[in-house]
Amino acid sequence: MEQRQSKIQAAADRLWRSFTTGETCEPVRDLIGETDQETAYKVQEINVKRRMGRGEKPVGKKIGLTSFAVQKQLGVDQPDYGLLFHTTEVKNGGELSAMELLQPKAEAEIAFVVGKDLTGDVTMETLTDAIDYACASIEIVGSRVADWNIRITDTIADNASASHYVLGDNQVSIHKLDLVNCKMAMTKNDEVASEGSGKACMDNPLNATLWLVQTMIKNGQPIRKGEVLLSGALGPMVNISEGDHIKAEIEGLGSVEVRISE
Repeated sequence: MEQRQSKIQAAADRLWRSFTTGETCEPVRDLIGETDQETAYKVQEINVKRRMGRGEKPVGKKIGLTSFAVQKQLGVDQPDYGLLFHTTEVKNGGELSAMELLQPKAEAEIAFVVGKDLTGDVTMETLTDAIDYACASIEIVGSRVADWNIRITDTIADNASASHYVLGDNQVSIHKLDLVNCKMAMTKNDEVASEGSGKACMDNPLNATLWLVQTMIKNGQPIRKGEVLLSGALGPMVNISEGDHIKAEIEGLGSVEVRISE
């Protein structure tokens, strides 16, 4: 038990050094194994507490690995999750400094904002009733692990490879959306770089969101009113770098955009 805890701490310390110095690190699976997701979340939890200790406030959750193809690639049968912090939101149309990023990629997603607490036995009906609105979003993912050389435990430990996020201005009731068939197109510097639809996210973004809510409740972390839930990519992620202008359009939700500055 003591040896396991020391390896969890060592993995957290390795990722924390990368987070604070901006220099990539080796994978942590040499310390915690390739498949032990429970241990990987323990690593994540240590660094979440460190960030909160610095004054960062959790404001929501992100869901990763919502593509069945990517799940198969990493040898898992479910998504993963990480936390969003108030310090990592970028205003729609705003700029995000490349200096804050590490091996960044962009994904277009549907974000859900919940209008009431979600606790107890949550069903799809309970979930849809609790969602206040949906909006288009861009998630900037990043990896502290060099060359994105990750397995499932590496990305979980690394807060599900979370970096930053942008929310669109249009706030739409989910009852007015076709969440399965809605088309998505994301451009990089005015050229189409990624296309997809709601179906690419576990057949329906709400499926991923229900998994998240049920998992968080099971782990003793119920979803609270006002939280932002990024439900997962609607198409392939796109490499981004300084000078890029990223814009995503999602049918029924409008557009969301961000520029990567120096």
